[in-house]
Amino acid sequence: MAGKSVNCYKCKHFFITWDRNFPYGCKAYNFKSRLLPSIEVKSASGKECLSFERKDKG
Repeated sequence: MAGKSVNCYKCKHFFITWDRNFPYGCKAYNFKSRLLPSIEVKSASGKECLSFERKDKG
């Protein structure tokens, strides 16, 4: 995935919360955020999210 940003909406760890202040969540890193989790992870670590797993197309 080098050079591409992670799309949280396609990740099985991503979820939408009921919290208006923190509407996005990540089960892999166990946090809620105002921004998409992939943006928070890149901001904190300087690297793309390493826990991305594509959702099953069920």
